[in-house]
Amino acid sequence: MLAYTYISNGNFQLLNKPKPELADEKDAIVRVALASICTSDLHIKHGAVPRAVPGITVGHEMVGIVEQVGTAVSKVKPGDRVAVNVETFCGECFFCRHGYVNNCTDPNGGWALGCRIDGGQAEYVRVPYADQGLTVIPENVSFEQALFVGDILATGFWAARISEIKEEDTVLILGAGPTGICTLLCVRLKNPAKIIVCEKDKERLEFVKEHYPDVTAVSPDELEKTVEAVCPRGGADVVLEVAGAKDTFQMAWKYARPNAVVTVVALYEEDQTLPLPEMYGKNLTFKTGGVDGCDCGEILRLIADGRIDTTPLITHVYPLEKISQAYELFEKREDKVIKTAIRCME
Repeated sequence: MLAYTYISNGNFQLLNKPKPELADEKDAIVRVALASICTSDLHIKHGAVPRAVPGITVGHEMVGIVEQVGTAVSKVKPGDRVAVNVETFCGECFFCRHGYVNNCTDPNGGWALGCRIDGGQAEYVRVPYADQGLTVIPENVSFEQALFVGDILATGFWAARISEIKEEDTVLILGAGPTGICTLLCVRLKNPAKIIVCEKDKERLEFVKEHYPDVTAVSPDELEKTVEAVCPRGGADVVLEVAGAKDTFQMAWKYARPNAVVTVVALYEEDQTLPLPEMYGKNLTFKTGGVDGCDCGEILRLIADGRIDTTPLITHVYPLEKISQAYELFEKREDKVIKTAIRCME
């Protein structure tokens, strides 16, 4: 089968590999229908993910059809259309039982697919702990609608859930890339009084203005005046940092009001500094870390009910044979790209 493979830093190649087989009674084999390129894949390519294993098939954002299941799998069966969770988790350890599935203590727990074990930018993928890692897609939800459920939409949903957003709040979201927009969609479910989105890329900013006109969308140069005008308490009540740029962590705490919640969703490629003397007295609550992707069933129900729609984010679709071109487009952000999908089967 064709599989896009991490060879070394800066080097991904489309290779022919054996079709995966069941390795455990809790595994499932999924025929991949659609996959997607994530910024985290670029982090692997740039050498910013030390735990990534050379030789693995990349890709952790995918939907498909179950082809085979192990004897201990009970929640999915061959023929089911499924969304694949970005995280592998056993469902039984301390962290899983408390909903902290990103910290599953299984050797393959957390972000394994496309990082430490073969992922889904391929024709087939083996999914460990299939009862936890696969969610059946409702009949009235397409593969395109479900594509982002297991990763960036789960991230946005988790970020909105832990940010303690109230209806009287003003929420500031830093970053309008794919994860930022998914976060925006999930924040809107909380019905806050105001939402501000800050994005430096003009095309992404225009995308937000076009599709979500109820949101105040501004560039970094406009942010300070906007916060002064919109936030009567000296800053946003909740800040979600989804950009991961060089200066966005500082922006996150700077534009938060005293006693605000600052949720850091971004994955950085370099260390960030926590300037405690400068923020002393602001009494901020920081929430950080990887997504706990245990809400996929609820997210799919919201999609089925028409309350979340991420299909406008799919701006380009490439066949698996042309995945290198898709990566080049996505990395350079050319041709108004927001999110690039890879069609892995006809």
